[in-house]
Amino acid sequence: MGRIRNFLTGAGTAALLGAVCSTPLLAQTLDDPSRAGYYDALKGRKVAYLPVAMGLDLTEGWAAGLKAALEPLGVTFDIRDPNWSTDTGSQAITSLISEKPDVLVVHNPDVQSYARLLKRAEDAGIHVVQVNMRSSYSSDVFVGADYIGMGEQIGQRLVEKCSPANGGSGKVAITQGVLTASTSLYQMRGIEAVVGAAEGMQIVSNQAADWDSTKARNIAATVIQQHPDLCAIAGFWDVMDIGTASAVRESGKDIFVLTQGGGNRMACDNIASGNFSEVVVYHVGHQAQDMATMIRHLLQQGKPPGTSKTTLFTPLQFLNKDNMTSASCWDLPAK
Repeated sequence: MGRIRNFLTGAGTAALLGAVCSTPLLAQTLDDPSRAGYYDALKGRKVAYLPVAMGLDLTEGWAAGLKAALEPLGVTFDIRDPNWSTDTGSQAITSLISEKPDVLVVHNPDVQSYARLLKRAEDAGIHVVQVNMRSSYSSDVFVGADYIGMGEQIGQRLVEKCSPANGGSGKVAITQGVLTASTSLYQMRGIEAVVGAAEGMQIVSNQAADWDSTKARNIAATVIQQHPDLCAIAGFWDVMDIGTASAVRESGKDIFVLTQGGGNRMACDNIASGNFSEVVVYHVGHQAQDMATMIRHLLQQGKPPGTSKTTLFTPLQFLNKDNMTSASCWDLPAK
């Protein structure tokens, strides 16, 4: 019996030693079967980026996030800046169709201007990713806010703050960006559905400031003069609504200023100072990550552009003094 026990013990020890000794050999021969394919699918690829204009917190933030995610993988990232000119943007897309990057990332100025060109790009073999402002043409990917749902939530906030049942005057004003931009068209559908159904609520002004803070300031000043009991103003971009906040501050009235944006530090600063009552945030960093993920996916799949349509809606946060923290907003990296 003792001999059997010794034999078994010795056999177990030998097996254990054999397993330990073979581990380095196994580590040398075992490889991740998807690793080489992942890097090979991305190295040397080209991504072109066409915003409405550079120099904005949104467009600079997306660019920084995409560069950080893609360039270390060997992807070339090329920025074409039309500087608010739709004609220049159209010319840039036409040129890019000839140059044939692998992916085109587009921030549309409105729903129609680039629609046919985006289809041409996909037909030419270029994947198209749209960010935050959608065209009427649905391309491979859209990353951005659900603006109809966002409008519904904004409408509900206006009712909560301004309904006569809650002690408000019921009078609210809307400052859009560009009337033909998807952000405006879709949000108004959501806002009007909620506000229009609420008893005692009235949209006394609904005007476009074309993303311009001076125009927004002038619109707000006029509306406040016409409606001294105005309860709230909802604007469609925080950079533009600096002008709205200025008009409210100069009026000396207690008006709820609700705006929206990508969560740049400026938004938190203006909440802290009282210029903005609340900001609806779609985080730019999250959107850049979603775009980069979808770009990596498209390039690895190897399917023809236009084969599938994917939408990634960005989660929203209604940011105010009560829930804001030091980590709520982001800063652009130093260049």
